[in-house]
Amino acid sequence: MRWIVDNLWLIPAIPLAAAALISVTPKEGKRLAMGASIGAMAISLLLSIGAFARTLGGDSHGGVFREVYDFQWFDFGHSSVSLGWVLDPLTASMVVMVSFVSLLIFIYSAGYMAHDWNVTRFFGFLSLFGAAMLGLVIANSLLLLFMCWELVGLASYLLIGFWFHKPSAAAAAKKAFITTRIGDIAFFVGILWLYAGTGTLLFYDHGNGCLEQSALENLVAQATFEGMAVSTAIGLLIFCGAAGKSGQVPLHVWLPDAMEGPTPVSALIHAATMVAAGVFLVARVYPLLEVDLGNGIGQGAALSVIAWVGAVTAVFAALIAVAQTDIKRILAYSTVSQLGYMMLALGVGGYVAGVFHLLAHAFFKALLFLGAGSVIHGCHEEQDIRRMGGLRRLMPITFATYAIGMMALAGVPVFFSGFWSKDEILHSAYEWPLSHGPFLLGLAGAFLTAFYMTRQMSFVFFGEYRGETGVGNDHGPAPHAKGGHGKSHGIHESPKVMTAPLRILAVGAVLLGVIGTPAWPWFHGYLSGHPATFEIGRLFEGSTLFIMSLSTVALALGIFLGWRFYGRKPPKKAGDMDALEKVNADGFGLLREKFRVDEIYDATIVAGNLNLARFCQWMDQSIASGAVRIASLALLALSWMNRGIDEILINGGFDQGCKEVRQTAAGVSQWQGGQAQKYLWVMALSAAVLVIAIAWGGGR
Repeated sequence: MRWIVDNLWLIPAIPLAAAALISVTPKEGKRLAMGASIGAMAISLLLSIGAFARTLGGDSHGGVFREVYDFQWFDFGHSSVSLGWVLDPLTASMVVMVSFVSLLIFIYSAGYMAHDWNVTRFFGFLSLFGAAMLGLVIANSLLLLFMCWELVGLASYLLIGFWFHKPSAAAAAKKAFITTRIGDIAFFVGILWLYAGTGTLLFYDHGNGCLEQSALENLVAQATFEGMAVSTAIGLLIFCGAAGKSGQVPLHVWLPDAMEGPTPVSALIHAATMVAAGVFLVARVYPLLEVDLGNGIGQGAALSVIAWVGAVTAVFAALIAVAQTDIKRILAYSTVSQLGYMMLALGVGGYVAGVFHLLAHAFFKALLFLGAGSVIHGCHEEQDIRRMGGLRRLMPITFATYAIGMMALAGVPVFFSGFWSKDEILHSAYEWPLSHGPFLLGLAGAFLTAFYMTRQMSFVFFGEYRGETGVGNDHGPAPHAKGGHGKSHGIHESPKVMTAPLRILAVGAVLLGVIGTPAWPWFHGYLSGHPATFEIGRLFEGSTLFIMSLSTVALALGIFLGWRFYGRKPPKKAGDMDALEKVNADGFGLLREKFRVDEIYDATIVAGNLNLARFCQWMDQSIASGAVRIASLALLALSWMNRGIDEILINGGFDQGCKEVRQTAAGVSQWQGGQAQKYLWVMALSAAVLVIAIAWGGGR
C-alpha cells in the first residue's frame, strides 16, 4: 500500500487547511471552527493509523521498515534543495500519538473554552499547532523539520499569549519565544554545518542521506577544535535546539510560565506537541549522535552531554515541583523532569526507552493537565492547591482519572505504563559504562516524583475544602465560594465533553504499558525491526528485578513521606504553613522560588543585555549622532565651497567668455546684414586698397 507513503503529507496538510479556513471565519462561527478543527484532526488520526499499519511487520528483508518520498524543491547554482517525508516506526508511532492526543484535547477544548469570547481564533491556533507538529514528525529533511519546528514555536507563542490582555500571559509568550530562539540559533548553525559537510539535508536518500553510513563516516573522519569530531560538534549544536524546545536546564525557564495559556494549551504543549519535538529531534538524528562512539553505545561525547543534562534536569525540576502551589505549575515542572528522563535515556543509549517514555508520558501527562483543567473549571477557576481539598467526593470522575494519571507518572507497579517506561530508563542508565551518576539522579527523581504528586493529590482531593474566593485565572473572576461541603460552594463535576477524554486517556495510561514490559518487549522489537516474543522469565533476568525493586522502594518511600507530611493531617486553612516549610523554611523557600534561576538570569543575562542596549543607545545619541552631525556640517561646508567654485570661477569665467564671443559675433554680423550697398561699398574699398598696394609695390 504505497499510497499512504506517497500521500503522507496529507496528515499535517488537513489540519493546516482547517487552520486556514478558520482564519477567515468570523468570530460568530465558533461551531464551524470547532467542527473543522476536530474533524480535520480526526481525519489525520485515521491516516496516521493507516501509516502505522503500513509499518507493522518490518520490511521485506526482516529489518526496520522505512520508505521515503523525496522531491526537488528548487535549484541554486549547481546545487539543489530537496524535501521529503519518511515513514518508519518512529514516525508512525509519533503521528498516531500526536493526532490521537491532540484530538482528545481538541474535543476537551470544545467544552472548556465554550464560553470564551474568541474561541474561533483559539481553534485556528490549535489546528496550526497540530499541523506543525505532524509536519515535523513526518519530515525526511532537516530543513523541512526546521520549518515546521519554527511553526511550532510560532503557534506556541500565539496560544500561550492567547489572553494577551493579561500582562502575565503576554510576558510568558515572549519569554517562551525568545528562550527557545536561543537554542534554535545553535540548531540552525548545526543545520548549515551539516549541509556543508554532507551536501544534503535529507535524512534518508537511498544511501546518500545525511544520516546514512557514507555521510556519517565522512563527518566522523573530520576533526574540529580540540580534536572533536565534526559529527560530535554538529550533534551538540542540534541538541541545543532540542534542549530549548524540551525545557532542559538551563533553558527550562520558559516552560512553567507557559501555564499562562488556557489549560488545553498547557496539555497540548506539555504532552503531544512542543516539548515532545525536542526529544523527537534527538531520536531522529540519533545515528549522527552515536556514530563517533568509541567502545559501545552510550560513550560518545555528545551522548554523554545529553545524558548528564537530562539527569540533572530530572532532579532539578522535581525539586522545584515539591514546593509549588499552582496545580498547573506543579505539572509543568513535572514535565520538565520527565523530559529530563527521556534525554537521560537517549544519552545512555536507551533509544527505545526514551521513545517509549515519550509516548507513555504524552498520555498520562495530557490526562493530568486536562484533569487539572477539570479541577480548575469545577472550582471556579481556582488554581492554588491550598484553596482546594476534599474534591474526591465532589468530582469523582476527575478524581479517579487523575489518580490513574498520578500513579502512571509516579510509576506505580505493575499496571501503569509509567512504571515500565521509567524502569527501562533506569535500567539503561544502570548499565551505562561511563558512570552511575545519571542512574542515581534518575532514582532520586523517581522518589521526588512520587513525593510531590502525593502532596498534590493530598492538597486537592483529600481533607476538607479550604477555598474562599476563586481567583479567575482562565475565564474571568469567579463567584464567591464558601468553605465546607460541596453544596455550599457550588463545586461541580465537569461536563461529559470534558470527562470523556479523561476516561479515554486514563485507559491509554494503563494499556500502553503492555507493549513495553520486559516480558513482552513488543515496542522494542517494533522500533528495532526484530520480532518480540513473550517470556515471563525476562522479568527475573540480570539486573531487571533489581532495578524494579529499587524503583519500587523509591516510589513507596516517596508516597509514604508525601502522605505522612500532607495526607495524614491535611491543612485546615489555606494560609497554613506548608509541612516541609516547618521542617526547613530556608530550603523550602529556595525551592518555592525555583532556585532563583529567573532572578539570576535577570541579574546577569537580562541586565547585561539591558546595559548593552543602554550603552548602544548612548553611543548612538552621543558619539554616533555627534559624528553624523559633524560629518553633515563638513559636507554642508564642502557643498557651499563647491557651489562658490562652480558659480563664481567656473560658471563666471565661462559666462564671460561666452559674452565676449557673443559681442564679437554681433560686431561681425553687422557686415552680413543683407544690404547690397554695404557689400558694394566693401568691394569698392577692397578694390581701392588692392590697387594702392599693387601701385606701391610696382613703384618700388
